[in-house]
Amino acid sequence: MRAWIRGRLPAVLLTLLMLQLGSLVAPAYACGCGAMVPEAQRHVGVGRELSAVRWDGHEEQIVMSLTVTGDAREAAWIMPVPHRATVELGSSALFDRLAEATAPEHRTRHHFWPRDGDWPFTHDTDTAAAPRAGATAPSVNVVGRERLGPFDVARLTATDPGALGDWLADNGFRLPSRLDRALRPYVDLGWEYVAIRLAPEKSGAPLGGTLDPLHLTFASDELIYPMRLSRLAQTPQSLGLYILAAHRMEPRTAIGGDRPEVVFAGRVEAASDPLARFTEGGTDFLTAVDQEFPRPSLISGDHHLRRTATDAAHRRVIYEDRLLRVGGTPVWLPTVGGVLLLMAVVVAAFVRARGRRPVLPPPPVRVPPPIG
Repeated sequence: MRAWIRGRLPAVLLTLLMLQLGSLVAPAYACGCGAMVPEAQRHVGVGRELSAVRWDGHEEQIVMSLTVTGDAREAAWIMPVPHRATVELGSSALFDRLAEATAPEHRTRHHFWPRDGDWPFTHDTDTAAAPRAGATAPSVNVVGRERLGPFDVARLTATDPGALGDWLADNGFRLPSRLDRALRPYVDLGWEYVAIRLAPEKSGAPLGGTLDPLHLTFASDELIYPMRLSRLAQTPQSLGLYILAAHRMEPRTAIGGDRPEVVFAGRVEAASDPLARFTEGGTDFLTAVDQEFPRPSLISGDHHLRRTATDAAHRRVIYEDRLLRVGGTPVWLPTVGGVLLLMAVVVAAFVRARGRRPVLPPPPVRVPPPIG
């Protein structure tokens, strides 16, 4: 038995190691409001996703920029939409402009007493922090197909995940069973799909880096950001959403994540930059929302956004704490020195006063008279 264990143990350990490595490279099919499907035996991951949404009460626009990593040379990205969508290339400069408009305000805040990092508590360790949205068609009907930069975009009217699986198979991809089940709620709602083949501009090279933004437009009488597919993710998810509408907006619920945090709210002005297209027609109120999903499996549905009670403006403030100084000298130093000096003067004066006080002679001793 011991010899058998010694002979089999390396194989068992190797099998466990391969299973562990397989779990590390297995593709997480969720990526924000869509799903990413790599080619067979390959994996692809979305390291970062930026989304900007414009809604005027009748039409919704979503611009998304994906940063991908992995060894897949091609991948398919699938996004469910409530109505037929048009697709075009977006502008990466839009996100630069949004980041500028929502940048936090920096303020200086002074403190009197020295803290860690101030003299005399300075040290040599580096404490710098790292930088930190049912039809029953038997087959897919491709209503439009075009080449947009590195993207092969197909707009599909199919609302049957099985038919979508056939389209993926015809294009060299396999519909995972988990994704098939996750898409079924959209089947019941009668939504359609936008399916996009991602390929690097250099033939044979793996997908990597930040892809050109995609701009989707579709009719919608409600502001909705698809999130249901993110429940397939195996790692915590982070949502950063720029919302442009006539008023300040907020998610109706947390849909299984942490409480959404508004990091900016206010009206923005844009004349001729890429942001102008998103603010024209009265949709100039920008709300920036951050939300964390520590357990993506708890995501219960899509984000439905509503108008808040007021259009109160808000901007995040970052304080920079500095030691209070005058002329380069910490204020606490002369203050403490002055207090100590004053105390020394008071003590010296007290001792001196006691030294000058006259010494009184002792009272005379009275001797009692003799008795009898």
